[in-house]
Amino acid sequence: MSQRLAASSDDSKLRSLPADLDPARLPAHIAVIMDGNGRWAQARGLPRVMGHRAGVEALKTTLRLCSDWGVRALTAYAFSTENWSRPGDEVNFLMALFERVLQRELQALEAEQVRIRFLGDLQALPDRLQTLIQEATSRTAENSGIHFNVCTNYGGRRELVQAARKLAAQALRGEISPDEIDENRLASELFTAGEQDPDLLIRTSGERRISNFLLWQLAYAEIHVTDVFWPDFDQLALLEALRDFQSRSRRFGGLDGLTDPGTLGS
Repeated sequence: MSQRLAASSDDSKLRSLPADLDPARLPAHIAVIMDGNGRWAQARGLPRVMGHRAGVEALKTTLRLCSDWGVRALTAYAFSTENWSRPGDEVNFLMALFERVLQRELQALEAEQVRIRFLGDLQALPDRLQTLIQEATSRTAENSGIHFNVCTNYGGRRELVQAARKLAAQALRGEISPDEIDENRLASELFTAGEQDPDLLIRTSGERRISNFLLWQLAYAEIHVTDVFWPDFDQLALLEALRDFQSRSRRFGGLDGLTDPGTLGS
Protein backbone atom coordinates (compact mmCIF):
# COMPACT_ATOMS: atom_id res chain seq x y z
CA MET A 1 0.00 0.00 0.00
CA SER A 2 2.92 2.28 0.51
CA GLN A 3 2.95 2.67 -3.27
CA ARG A 4 -0.73 3.07 -4.15
CA LEU A 5 -1.85 -0.06 -2.35
CA ALA A 6 1.33 -1.91 -3.38
CA ALA A 7 1.12 -0.94 -7.05
CA SER A 8 3.61 -2.58 -9.42
CA SER A 9 4.62 -2.47 -13.07
CA ASP A 10 1.79 -4.93 -13.77
CA ASP A 11 -0.73 -2.73 -11.99
CA SER A 12 -2.76 -1.96 -15.11
CA LYS A 13 -3.40 -5.67 -15.59
CA LEU A 14 -4.47 -6.15 -11.98
CA ARG A 15 -6.77 -3.14 -11.92
CA SER A 16 -8.96 -4.42 -14.77
CA LEU A 17 -11.75 -6.81 -13.85
CA PRO A 18 -11.03 -10.22 -15.44
CA ALA A 19 -13.11 -10.69 -18.58
CA ASP A 20 -14.83 -13.85 -17.34
CA LEU A 21 -16.35 -12.13 -14.30
CA ASP A 22 -19.76 -10.44 -14.51
CA PRO A 23 -19.44 -6.97 -12.94
CA ALA A 24 -23.17 -6.98 -12.17
CA ARG A 25 -22.85 -10.14 -10.07
CA LEU A 26 -19.85 -9.32 -7.91
CA PRO A 27 -20.26 -9.64 -4.14
CA ALA A 28 -20.76 -6.22 -2.63
CA HIS A 29 -19.09 -7.33 0.60
CA ILE A 30 -16.43 -10.02 1.08
CA ALA A 31 -15.39 -11.39 4.46
CA VAL A 32 -12.14 -13.32 4.87
CA ILE A 33 -10.83 -15.68 7.55
CA MET A 34 -7.10 -15.41 6.97
CA ASP A 35 -5.96 -18.84 8.10
CA GLY A 36 -2.66 -20.68 7.68
CA ASN A 37 -0.01 -18.04 8.41
CA GLY A 38 1.78 -20.20 10.97
CA ARG A 39 1.65 -23.36 8.88
CA TRP A 40 2.91 -21.44 5.84
CA ALA A 41 5.96 -20.35 7.85
CA GLN A 42 6.59 -23.75 9.43
CA ALA A 43 6.48 -25.44 6.03
CA ARG A 44 9.38 -23.17 5.03
CA GLY A 45 11.36 -23.67 8.23
CA LEU A 46 10.59 -20.14 9.38
CA PRO A 47 9.27 -18.80 12.72
CA ARG A 48 5.47 -18.53 12.85
CA VAL A 49 5.68 -14.75 13.07
CA MET A 50 7.15 -14.61 9.57
CA GLY A 51 3.88 -16.06 8.33
CA HIS A 52 2.02 -13.15 9.89
CA ARG A 53 4.29 -10.68 8.09
CA ALA A 54 3.65 -12.44 4.80
CA GLY A 55 -0.06 -12.45 5.60
CA VAL A 56 -0.06 -8.65 5.74
CA GLU A 57 1.18 -8.54 2.17
CA ALA A 58 -1.58 -10.93 1.07
CA LEU A 59 -4.16 -8.71 2.76
CA LYS A 60 -2.80 -5.63 1.01
CA THR A 61 -3.06 -7.41 -2.34
CA THR A 62 -6.60 -8.57 -1.60
CA LEU A 63 -7.71 -5.10 -0.54
CA ARG A 64 -6.23 -3.54 -3.67
CA LEU A 65 -7.87 -6.07 -5.97
CA CYS A 66 -11.26 -5.77 -4.27
CA SER A 67 -11.06 -2.00 -4.57
CA ASP A 68 -10.00 -2.13 -8.21
CA TRP A 69 -12.59 -4.71 -9.21
CA GLY A 70 -15.59 -2.97 -7.67
CA VAL A 71 -16.15 -4.81 -4.37
CA ARG A 72 -17.54 -2.22 -1.97
CA ALA A 73 -16.47 -3.73 1.37
CA LEU A 74 -13.84 -6.13 2.71
CA THR A 75 -13.92 -7.44 6.27
CA ALA A 76 -10.88 -9.33 7.57
CA TYR A 77 -10.65 -11.48 10.69
CA ALA A 78 -7.33 -10.22 12.06
CA PHE A 79 -7.37 -11.22 15.75
CA SER A 80 -10.07 -13.11 17.61
CA THR A 81 -10.96 -13.02 21.30
CA GLU A 82 -9.57 -16.56 21.48
CA ASN A 83 -6.19 -15.57 20.02
CA TRP A 84 -5.06 -14.22 23.41
CA SER A 85 -4.45 -17.85 24.37
CA ARG A 86 -1.55 -18.07 21.89
CA PRO A 87 2.06 -17.83 23.18
CA GLY A 88 2.80 -14.40 24.63
CA ASP A 89 5.63 -13.70 22.22
CA GLU A 90 3.35 -14.29 19.23
CA VAL A 91 0.59 -12.09 20.66
CA ASN A 92 3.07 -9.29 21.38
CA PHE A 93 4.45 -9.58 17.86
CA LEU A 94 0.96 -9.32 16.38
CA MET A 95 0.16 -6.19 18.43
CA ALA A 96 3.43 -4.59 17.32
CA LEU A 97 2.76 -5.65 13.73
CA PHE A 98 -0.66 -3.98 13.80
CA GLU A 99 1.00 -0.77 14.99
CA ARG A 100 3.73 -0.81 12.34
CA VAL A 101 1.31 -1.52 9.52
CA LEU A 102 -1.04 1.27 10.57
CA GLN A 103 1.79 3.77 10.84
CA ARG A 104 3.25 2.78 7.47
CA GLU A 105 0.06 2.45 5.45
CA LEU A 106 -2.32 5.13 6.71
CA GLN A 107 -1.20 7.77 4.24
CA ALA A 108 -1.69 5.36 1.32
CA LEU A 109 -5.12 4.35 2.61
CA GLU A 110 -6.10 8.02 2.67
CA ALA A 111 -4.78 8.56 -0.86
CA GLU A 112 -6.77 5.59 -2.15
CA GLN A 113 -9.95 6.82 -0.39
CA VAL A 114 -10.18 3.63 1.71
CA ARG A 115 -12.42 3.89 4.77
CA ILE A 116 -11.01 1.75 7.56
CA ARG A 117 -12.81 0.64 10.72
CA PHE A 118 -11.73 -1.72 13.49
CA LEU A 119 -14.45 -3.97 14.87
CA GLY A 120 -14.23 -5.67 18.25
CA ASP A 121 -13.47 -5.02 21.91
CA LEU A 122 -10.76 -2.46 21.25
CA GLN A 123 -10.34 -1.38 24.88
CA ALA A 124 -8.38 -4.57 25.59
CA LEU A 125 -5.70 -3.59 23.05
CA PRO A 126 -2.45 -1.77 23.97
CA ASP A 127 -2.94 1.95 24.51
CA ARG A 128 -0.66 2.97 21.64
CA LEU A 129 -2.51 0.70 19.23
CA GLN A 130 -5.85 2.13 20.39
CA THR A 131 -4.56 5.63 19.65
CA LEU A 132 -3.44 4.64 16.16
CA ILE A 133 -6.78 2.96 15.50
CA GLN A 134 -8.67 6.07 16.55
CA GLU A 135 -6.49 8.22 14.30
CA ALA A 136 -6.90 5.92 11.29
CA THR A 137 -10.65 5.68 11.78
CA SER A 138 -11.04 9.44 12.10
CA ARG A 139 -8.80 10.33 9.16
CA THR A 140 -10.54 7.95 6.75
CA ALA A 141 -14.13 8.26 7.99
CA GLU A 142 -15.26 10.44 5.08
CA ASN A 143 -13.43 8.54 2.36
CA SER A 144 -15.54 7.41 -0.58
CA GLY A 145 -13.74 4.22 -1.57
CA ILE A 146 -13.88 0.62 -0.37
CA HIS A 147 -14.92 -0.02 3.24
CA PHE A 148 -12.12 -1.96 4.96
CA ASN A 149 -13.18 -3.53 8.25
CA VAL A 150 -10.52 -5.14 10.45
CA CYS A 151 -11.94 -7.42 13.13
CA THR A 152 -9.55 -7.09 16.06
CA ASN A 153 -10.15 -8.77 19.42
CA TYR A 154 -13.43 -9.82 17.88
CA GLY A 155 -15.76 -12.68 18.79
CA GLY A 156 -19.18 -13.25 17.25
CA ARG A 157 -20.82 -14.57 20.40
CA ARG A 158 -19.47 -11.69 22.48
CA GLU A 159 -20.77 -9.24 19.87
CA LEU A 160 -24.28 -10.71 20.11
CA VAL A 161 -24.21 -10.67 23.92
CA GLN A 162 -23.13 -7.02 23.95
CA ALA A 163 -25.88 -6.09 21.50
CA ALA A 164 -28.46 -7.90 23.65
CA ARG A 165 -27.23 -6.08 26.76
CA LYS A 166 -27.52 -2.69 25.03
CA LEU A 167 -31.09 -3.43 23.96
CA ALA A 168 -31.99 -4.71 27.42
CA ALA A 169 -30.62 -1.53 29.00
CA GLN A 170 -32.62 0.60 26.56
CA ALA A 171 -35.77 -1.33 27.46
CA LEU A 172 -35.12 -0.94 31.20
CA ARG A 173 -34.73 2.82 30.74
CA GLY A 174 -38.04 2.89 28.89
CA GLU A 175 -36.43 4.07 25.65
CA ILE A 176 -37.84 1.12 23.69
CA SER A 177 -40.47 -1.54 24.24
CA PRO A 178 -39.35 -5.19 24.15
CA ASP A 179 -41.84 -5.62 21.30
CA GLU A 180 -39.79 -3.16 19.23
CA ILE A 181 -36.73 -5.44 19.29
CA ASP A 182 -36.53 -7.06 15.87
CA GLU A 183 -33.77 -8.09 13.47
CA ASN A 184 -33.13 -4.54 12.31
CA ARG A 185 -32.93 -3.20 15.85
CA LEU A 186 -30.47 -5.89 16.91
CA ALA A 187 -28.36 -5.40 13.77
CA SER A 188 -28.11 -1.69 14.59
CA GLU A 189 -26.26 -2.56 17.82
CA LEU A 190 -23.64 -4.79 16.17
CA PHE A 191 -20.10 -3.64 15.38
CA THR A 192 -21.03 -3.78 11.69
CA ALA A 193 -23.99 -1.42 12.00
CA GLY A 194 -24.52 0.45 8.74
CA GLU A 195 -22.63 -2.12 6.67
CA GLN A 196 -24.32 -4.50 4.26
CA ASP A 197 -23.93 -8.13 5.36
CA PRO A 198 -21.22 -10.10 3.54
CA ASP A 199 -22.27 -11.88 0.36
CA LEU A 200 -19.17 -14.08 0.32
CA LEU A 201 -17.02 -15.62 3.04
CA ILE A 202 -13.57 -16.85 2.02
CA ARG A 203 -11.63 -19.14 4.34
CA THR A 204 -8.10 -20.21 3.53
CA SER A 205 -5.95 -23.25 4.52
CA GLY A 206 -8.75 -25.77 4.00
CA GLU A 207 -10.47 -25.37 7.37
CA ARG A 208 -14.26 -25.70 7.13
CA ARG A 209 -15.64 -23.71 10.03
CA ILE A 210 -16.49 -20.06 10.70
CA SER A 211 -14.64 -19.85 14.04
CA ASN A 212 -16.95 -17.45 15.88
CA PHE A 213 -16.76 -14.90 13.04
CA LEU A 214 -19.72 -12.66 12.10
CA LEU A 215 -22.25 -15.20 13.36
CA TRP A 216 -25.22 -12.93 12.65
CA GLN A 217 -23.93 -11.28 9.50
CA LEU A 218 -23.01 -14.48 7.64
CA ALA A 219 -26.56 -15.87 7.74
CA TYR A 220 -26.92 -15.85 3.94
CA ALA A 221 -23.30 -15.60 2.80
CA GLU A 222 -21.90 -17.99 0.23
CA ILE A 223 -18.86 -19.82 1.64
CA HIS A 224 -15.73 -20.50 -0.38
CA VAL A 225 -13.01 -22.68 1.18
CA THR A 226 -9.58 -22.93 -0.40
CA ASP A 227 -6.59 -25.07 0.60
CA VAL A 228 -4.27 -22.13 -0.11
CA PHE A 229 -2.53 -20.78 3.00
CA TRP A 230 -3.33 -17.10 3.53
CA PRO A 231 0.17 -15.75 2.67
CA ASP A 232 -0.18 -17.42 -0.75
CA PHE A 233 -3.67 -15.97 -1.37
CA ASP A 234 -3.18 -13.93 -4.53
CA GLN A 235 -5.01 -12.66 -7.60
CA LEU A 236 -5.64 -16.17 -8.93
CA ALA A 237 -7.00 -17.37 -5.59
CA LEU A 238 -9.36 -14.39 -5.35
CA LEU A 239 -10.43 -14.90 -8.95
CA GLU A 240 -11.25 -18.55 -8.18
CA ALA A 241 -13.34 -17.48 -5.20
CA LEU A 242 -15.27 -14.95 -7.30
CA ARG A 243 -15.85 -17.46 -10.08
CA ASP A 244 -17.19 -19.88 -7.47
CA PHE A 245 -19.46 -17.17 -6.09
CA GLN A 246 -20.84 -16.31 -9.52
CA SER A 247 -21.57 -19.98 -10.19
CA ARG A 248 -23.95 -20.17 -7.22
CA SER A 249 -27.73 -19.76 -7.33
CA ARG A 250 -28.56 -17.57 -4.35
CA ARG A 251 -32.12 -18.50 -3.36
CA PHE A 252 -32.20 -17.26 0.26
CA GLY A 253 -34.71 -19.95 1.16
CA GLY A 254 -36.87 -19.21 -1.87
CA LEU A 255 -36.90 -20.35 -5.48
CA ASP A 256 -34.45 -19.79 -8.31
CA GLY A 257 -34.62 -16.31 -9.76
CA LEU A 258 -36.00 -14.63 -6.61
CA THR A 259 -34.02 -11.91 -4.87
CA ASP A 260 -33.18 -11.88 -1.18
CA PRO A 261 -35.88 -9.61 0.31
CA GLY A 262 -33.39 -8.38 2.89
CA THR A 263 -31.25 -6.74 0.23
CA LEU A 264 -33.96 -5.04 -1.83
CA GLY A 265 -33.16 -1.38 -2.16
CA SER A 266 -29.70 -1.78 -0.66
